[in-house]
Amino acid sequence: MSTDGIGESLWQACVDQLAQELSEQQFNTWIKPLTAQVADDLSRMTVFVANRFKLDWIRAQYAGKIAAMAEKMYGQPVAVELALAPREAPVRSTPVAVLAETDVPRDVAGPGEEPANAGFKNRLNSGLTFDTLVEGTANRMARAAAMHVAGMPGHLYNPLFIYGGVGLGKTHLMHAVGNRLLADRPDSKVLYIHAEQFVSDVVKAYQRKTFDEFKERYHSLDLLLIDDVQFFANKDRTQEEFFNAFEALLAKKSHIVMTSDTYPKGLADIHERLVSRFDSGLTVAIEPPELEMRVAILINKARAESAEMPEEVAFFVAKNVRSNVRELEGALRKILAYSRFNQKEISIALAREALRDLLSIQNRQISVENIQKTVADYYKIKVADMYSKKRPASIARPRQIAMYLAKELTQKSLPEIGELFGGRDHTTVLHAVRKISGERQQLTELNQQLHVLEQTLKG
Repeated sequence: MSTDGIGESLWQACVDQLAQELSEQQFNTWIKPLTAQVADDLSRMTVFVANRFKLDWIRAQYAGKIAAMAEKMYGQPVAVELALAPREAPVRSTPVAVLAETDVPRDVAGPGEEPANAGFKNRLNSGLTFDTLVEGTANRMARAAAMHVAGMPGHLYNPLFIYGGVGLGKTHLMHAVGNRLLADRPDSKVLYIHAEQFVSDVVKAYQRKTFDEFKERYHSLDLLLIDDVQFFANKDRTQEEFFNAFEALLAKKSHIVMTSDTYPKGLADIHERLVSRFDSGLTVAIEPPELEMRVAILINKARAESAEMPEEVAFFVAKNVRSNVRELEGALRKILAYSRFNQKEISIALAREALRDLLSIQNRQISVENIQKTVADYYKIKVADMYSKKRPASIARPRQIAMYLAKELTQKSLPEIGELFGGRDHTTVLHAVRKISGERQQLTELNQQLHVLEQTLKG
């Protein structure tokens, strides 16, 4: 058996495809911990699973899909066998791998998950540092605040609340804070945890009546990094315990860094006193990366994979993949796997071929005309109102939303978009884009409406 060369590429290509098709939770829980060996003649692929329960589940849910993917990529049938991972070389399938929040890049291992001080598991990923984070206008303020916290924990910006959409680097920033603090002060007690795990710990403490151990674990920290606090919604006991931990940590000048998909006052079903605590320090947003930042991310991440991505290829990909860093990483993995599998250098032609499914969906479904019609239908106005000079709010606002979506979801320039909206000046489009982008971060209802429209347009 061999995992080198083309066999390794075949397995990685299957993993990349599953990453595109499955939800983050499914991928991180079931697929990410797997390893595989592929026969030299590519006729057989042995997938190693951590335990019997997972083996049965993978067999039932994913083995057929993996075999079909491998056959499609190789062009001939590939037998997929499942086996338990040997104990002396365990698959990375600990709760850390399962619980790591979806913002952690899937292709980064986690050597830093080992405790920095004896017996204490901090759950940090040592690969996620300030040095490996690409800086741009989209994350500059959040990065600066995080670096300040890492350098002077317990002082300003406590708590630090970072919010933004999926895949923009919130978790990366939190791990960077923890790693920087431990580099400076190795004896610090640091814990990175997903909000769902905190909920689970509270439930276990109630069931086992082990609240003394629970409080000792959480109240004694120097730095608590907690991801996706929106998961506390409607969980009263959890909110009560987090409030107590929050107060205890602040009282002893420990620092708290949190992330969420929305700003504190936009959180639903969270107690008001907890929301006010979240909002009492510094709240910063991370925006979707601008074009130049996306190009830099692609080039840097390719280099981290020992591959060189020409700038014109990075520009081509960045123009077509706009939403978040995770989608950029997914596109990059596809290109690298396609390049290695076909033993071809990375070029725009190769990138276009590797991303043909993604590009065909965009080209087929998302046009300015389609956006105008979809937005008009959604807000119950006439499509003609998109081009008209009418200015009542019931028409002007949907028109601005359509301009914003046209900028986000198509390759059209501002002047081109303005022309398609009744010959308007590009400054009018720019104003609309900035206005809706800003309000999206502040208005939960608008954010939800835009999410529905984006999903509708993307099909």
